[in-house]
Amino acid sequence: MEFFRISKDIPFMRHAKVFNVISLLTFVLAVFFLATKGLHLSIEFTGGTLVEVGYTQAADLEKIRGKLETDGFTDTQVINFGSSRDVLIRVPLKAGETDRVSQRVADSLAALGDNPQIKRVEFVGPQVGKELAEDGALALLLVIIGIVVYLAFRFEWRFAISAIIANLHDVVIILGFFAFFQWEFSLPVLAAVLAVLGYSVNESVVVFDRVRETFKKVRGMTTPEILDHAITSTISRTVITHGSTQLMVLSMLIFGGPALYYFALALTIGILFGIYSSVLVASPLVMWLGVTRAQFVKPKKDKPEGTTEDGACV
Repeated sequence: MEFFRISKDIPFMRHAKVFNVISLLTFVLAVFFLATKGLHLSIEFTGGTLVEVGYTQAADLEKIRGKLETDGFTDTQVINFGSSRDVLIRVPLKAGETDRVSQRVADSLAALGDNPQIKRVEFVGPQVGKELAEDGALALLLVIIGIVVYLAFRFEWRFAISAIIANLHDVVIILGFFAFFQWEFSLPVLAAVLAVLGYSVNESVVVFDRVRETFKKVRGMTTPEILDHAITSTISRTVITHGSTQLMVLSMLIFGGPALYYFALALTIGILFGIYSSVLVASPLVMWLGVTRAQFVKPKKDKPEGTTEDGACV
């Protein structure tokens, strides 16, 4: 399915060096912000107190947030949990307050009225948060290894290396944004990062598959021309898939509320940079690593004299 078709190939590879310089600068900035500012981790990673509160009518989240902030609770999350009458409050861990946090929260909510009912109180210790961080890093590593192995078998090692560099570029850029703006990095955001990895790989596979197909079918084209043709011929598909996905993510970003905001924001950044990296980072890397037509077309075997194509003697 195509919305449009471009008859003349766009010379992307002519500007490959410029695009990759931009990518390199963006990558270095992201690493710099990660090293200097670090991530603003949520209580899933740092530890804290979770308080589930029930109301007899729809809760006013902004009113609750304002009251808690006035009473000295900083970086507190207040979100609906299941329904508009159920509220989940997450309070970051502070030294010496583990026993008094839930009572202080209850007192603040009682002062607002509306008959709040404390349904559940849980404390997440720093050790649990450390384990979650380690498990998240392990999950990211396993996904990367799986992608490399898959692409190496599906195409060739040059494509595997190019794709994983481009995809790691996307991940680091997302983390760099979260470090620079000090947006909260939570488990849903980690899930979004993993989703972006798979999403970017899908785009790279589509382009690489068209590259392999063009190498096999077309003679007389240089490697840059093959890459330009592959990218140009998949632009319509890219617009359809990424556009429809971004519409869904945008609806979560606007209407999903605080619970989905940073998840949708991470996906938005990942989708935009995923397009860029798959087209303008991975493809030039494949070219510079020396991909050629000979790697995809098997050489014809010379037939002995006096034999037919099926090998029979004449």
